[in-house]
Amino acid sequence: MSRTDGSTYAPDPVPAPVVGPGEFTIAAIGLDHGHIHGQVGGLIGAGAELAWVYDPDPRKSEAFAARHPDVRIARSEDEVLDDPAVHLVAGAAVTSERCALGIRVMEAGKDYFTDKAPLTTLEQLAAAKDAVARTGRKYAVYYSERLHVETAVFASQLIAQGAIGRVLQVIGTGPHRLGTGRPEWFFDKERYGGILCDIGSHQIEQILHYTGASDGEVVRSQVANYHHPEHPGLDDFGDAMLVMDNGATGYFRCDWFTPDGLQTWGDGRSIILGTEGFIEQRKYMQLGEPQSTGGHLYLANGEQETSFHLTGEVGYPYFGELVLDCLNRTENAMTQQHAFKAAELSVKAQAHAVDLTGRD
Repeated sequence: MSRTDGSTYAPDPVPAPVVGPGEFTIAAIGLDHGHIHGQVGGLIGAGAELAWVYDPDPRKSEAFAARHPDVRIARSEDEVLDDPAVHLVAGAAVTSERCALGIRVMEAGKDYFTDKAPLTTLEQLAAAKDAVARTGRKYAVYYSERLHVETAVFASQLIAQGAIGRVLQVIGTGPHRLGTGRPEWFFDKERYGGILCDIGSHQIEQILHYTGASDGEVVRSQVANYHHPEHPGLDDFGDAMLVMDNGATGYFRCDWFTPDGLQTWGDGRSIILGTEGFIEQRKYMQLGEPQSTGGHLYLANGEQETSFHLTGEVGYPYFGELVLDCLNRTENAMTQQHAFKAAELSVKAQAHAVDLTGRD
């Protein structure tokens, strides 16, 4: 790890696998978003064994199996859900279908690990909560912009160490590249949920987490389709301001305007302001340094100003914690309340958003 000399802060050790061969078995169902590879890869890194894959489109299952030669391609969803050896099912289905899949998984007696956004309506949220209460299973969510990014993990560790005092505000940006080849459902708001529900859920989850809040209010939210009239259902811009139940505030912006000349899909950043200092994350790249790696974090407080380059130095403890939570029925990786609250606020931000471009 590179950093400015004299720092008194360092990340916790990179986590090791938490289980041995055969102790925790997973499957993948629903391969509509590429995040499934991060979900499964993180769990495998924690020691899980991948047994099954299923998607209604056999081409997706075959492409997935090419990455994981030992996986079995199931003939049906039921073939996976009927296997008593499977502890957890990971899924990245079409966003509006994720809740229904999760309920089927939990009713089969297995824990569920879905891509974000975990659902698209408050009715789905109520159904998911009911299923969790009925089955006792987990409805875990892959909020990858915090859970699978080393600067984001280290920022949590710094806050826990008191490096910046009480957190007062979180500002996040989540720009993405639209690119080409997106599936049809990606442009249908009923199916993807809108930009604040979809990629905005990353940002809202981070605001909740870093501020230590258990709830919040969306006091203003906005969406627009500024530049893609050929896709009237697409929100290509969205932002929102939140006030949390502990008095902290949050603001975020997400968009689909990453230019083609940028070296990666988005220059995601965040600024966390505390009473004793601040943290800035440049998660995926350094602007102006071609082919730079991500993992840049900056810290300033009453003792020092310090820069860290964290690639390969922090790891992703969430996945091992989730595996152990499933085995031990604990909530150390993320509480169910927190996962659902982030989803709730994302849906509300979308539902109450002012459309700046006047669409119905």
